[in-house]
Amino acid sequence: MSEIALRSITGVLLVLTALTAEWVGGTAFAVLVAAAATAIYYEWAKMVRGWGLAWHLGGFAFALLPALSLLWVRERAGVPAGSQGFELVLWAFIVTWSADIGAFFTGRTFGGPKLAPTISPNKTISGLIGGLITATLLGGIWAQSQGLHWVWLLLAPIFAFAAALGDLFESCMKRRAGVKDSGRILPGHGGVFDRLDGLVPVAVLTAFGVMAGLG
Repeated sequence: MSEIALRSITGVLLVLTALTAEWVGGTAFAVLVAAAATAIYYEWAKMVRGWGLAWHLGGFAFALLPALSLLWVRERAGVPAGSQGFELVLWAFIVTWSADIGAFFTGRTFGGPKLAPTISPNKTISGLIGGLITATLLGGIWAQSQGLHWVWLLLAPIFAFAAALGDLFESCMKRRAGVKDSGRILPGHGGVFDRLDGLVPVAVLTAFGVMAGLG
């Protein structure tokens, strides 16, 4: 099986699992989020072994804050009346996933100048642009179809860029640690941290948006 096929199959299964748990909400979503946060911290801790206590404390916050953000936003669905917790968590997923998928296929198709060759040699500027456009289109379609505040349409490319920065941040860590992936649990993708590095900033920023009265 080719790498792209394996990556695609694993990606579809991950998306279906996340969507099912988010739709059910409650305990199912909490368990999934807690498991993801635990896996992120475990993989982080392996990479930063010997880097000092500050890195471990930072990793704890890095794993905990997005988990709390997603749970808080999701459980606001309909409480208070009119809040759109389910729709906003799914919007965060859509922006993150579409930015990653758009960047992957656009970068492979068009290539061109590298985005940050000393950090992540495979990432290209064309990939970044493709990811931003894809996230803006799909995030905007979802926001408009669900009646979300119009500001979420403007936030889609900004949050997609934040997702790209989250990806680059993990790439910096992996380069320093001398590893290709944060783990091996996900065929074709590496570790859980590898798959969720972009969602971390998007989840936290989405919670800030809700706190600002946009959800």
